[in-house]
Amino acid sequence: MTLLVWALLTLCAGALTALGASGRPRLALLAGSAAAIAGSILGLAGSLRALGGGASETLRRASSMPLTELHLALDPLSAFFAAALFAIALPAAVYGLGYMRPFLGRRSLGLFVCSFDLLLAAVAVVFTARDAVLFLVAWEVMTVASFLLVTFEHDRADVRQAGLVYLVAAHLGLAFLLALFALLGRHAGAFDMARFEALRATVAAPAALFALALVGFGIKAGLVPLHVWLPEAHPAAPSHVSALLSAVLVKTGLYGLLRTLSFLPAAPASWGYALGAVGAISALVAITLSLSQRDLKRALAYSSVENVGLVALGLGLGVVATAHGAVAVALLGFSGALLHVWNHALMKALAFMGAGAIAHAAHTRDLERMGGLLRRLPITGALFLLAACALSALPPLNGFASEWLVTMGLLGQTARATSAESLVALLGLVSVALTGAIAAVAFTRLAGIALLGAPRSAEAGAAREPGPTLWIPLALLAAGCLALGLVPGAALRLAAPAVAQVAGIEPTAAATAIEGAARTVAIPARVAAGSLLVLVLAAALLSRRRRAAAGVSASETWGCGFARPTSRMEYTGASYAQLFVFELAPRWLRPRGRLARPKGIFPAGASLATDPQDPARARLYDPLFARLGDRFARLRRLQAGRLNLQLFYTVLTVLALGAALWLRGVLA
Repeated sequence: MTLLVWALLTLCAGALTALGASGRPRLALLAGSAAAIAGSILGLAGSLRALGGGASETLRRASSMPLTELHLALDPLSAFFAAALFAIALPAAVYGLGYMRPFLGRRSLGLFVCSFDLLLAAVAVVFTARDAVLFLVAWEVMTVASFLLVTFEHDRADVRQAGLVYLVAAHLGLAFLLALFALLGRHAGAFDMARFEALRATVAAPAALFALALVGFGIKAGLVPLHVWLPEAHPAAPSHVSALLSAVLVKTGLYGLLRTLSFLPAAPASWGYALGAVGAISALVAITLSLSQRDLKRALAYSSVENVGLVALGLGLGVVATAHGAVAVALLGFSGALLHVWNHALMKALAFMGAGAIAHAAHTRDLERMGGLLRRLPITGALFLLAACALSALPPLNGFASEWLVTMGLLGQTARATSAESLVALLGLVSVALTGAIAAVAFTRLAGIALLGAPRSAEAGAAREPGPTLWIPLALLAAGCLALGLVPGAALRLAAPAVAQVAGIEPTAAATAIEGAARTVAIPARVAAGSLLVLVLAAALLSRRRRAAAGVSASETWGCGFARPTSRMEYTGASYAQLFVFELAPRWLRPRGRLARPKGIFPAGASLATDPQDPARARLYDPLFARLGDRFARLRRLQAGRLNLQLFYTVLTVLALGAALWLRGVLA
């Protein structure tokens, strides 16, 4: 806890220094980034130390603010999520030094760097707060700071629109959280979370409280259909901010949901089924929508929704198994879900920052204007390719390890449950398998269209490898992906206290069961790693012998018989995914097509374009808010702009309040 407090103080000091140095952008960037790096090192050390110890450390101080106090605690669950925060914040801060350098002299960076440091501090407080009011204050600071980061390039209309959507969605979620904590505080007589936990067995209407938490925290987590802010905000933000949003910010929703479950009575199986169903639907819908995106970062944003859905599915499995007394299955579900929190943080931070470096070099995020970048950006391209393989859950990388645990848990549930419950588990198993298959298509599409073939624009043809401040953080994240994939047992053992806390069992019993799961997941990962190494060595040896036996001639790859092939003859991103998107996907998930047919004997031109649309926004939220806007627009007639009318409204309101108080006194 001492290290965490020093981390918070360092981050706040860096934020104030950067804001004070707004007139000197270079100093603001250096000071704020240095504070973020130092604070992340301190916070990571404190989190891992607390997680390894397995005990809870508390800091409690009285506060002059009403209804709140400074009450922080670092139990295993808090330490687990805080470790993910600081592990990603460290390379993101280093990456930001290089990524934001082109903005020096063009924009003031003081507020941006201040918001970055404040975001890290606010998320750390969210993970450790044990007072509901303090939690909500930190939650709002986190929202405002991330809004300022997302809207950094606010001179662009799409960025302003993304910021507005994010702010509206965040505060709708906050409304549900206010209702949740108000009801819990009324029941407990205070807003101390320790009181919530002590009175959990007697709380009234637990199903309603769970529903409030699922919606309020689900918006931040990006669960379908509450996800519409996420594909807007991620592409608009600078790439290291996008990495934080995907790797950490959405995880605050998952943390809040898990923490709320500790305030409620033992969860029935129906809650687990609801959570698992939302997770499975989120994963399938989001990864399907990613197939039709031209914007590289938008496609990765939908992948974030998919991975959060997989975590929710694992948590739902754990809740169902716990309700049925299947401890081993519950541990597999919870272990897979929590390990995927770490894995996704590493994979998606690597993918977003790699995409940022690629877009920075090619001067575009449009997949159809990239191509041939692996040859021009060998280091960055190879690291982005590794992220794509990890996100496709290919062994021996870390994405495979956590999804394997969830799959094993679903298999265990099908074997031990009744026929109806086995059918539900089997549907979950099918959804995981189908999601993995679509993810493989989605990420081979991203990597193949962006990195392979010939350049489709002059900018892509002139792309050059970025500096070390951009690719060194990527290399660190890639090493983490490899390490957690090859030795997942070490990560599972470290996460065991958090898994035990979520599952509600003794840490020693959890550690024993998790040890068996660690051996189970390590075997296929190591077999895959050994097989891959043998294949690579064999291919290299065969290639060397062929080169020695015959001369080497250069020719076009996939020339298809054309004498002078051009980039216009290559597959596009839309054509690569066409079979699945337009033939296999449900109609409501397909993009809209715009076809201008050739006309006349000598047609002047023709075109075919697809317009990907999110069905939740196009069919639900946009019509709903348009209708609400129309209704509220009718109230403008009451705003005549006259002072005497405004005074009349004020007097009328005061009289109404006075009458209400008088009636209350009479009735009392």
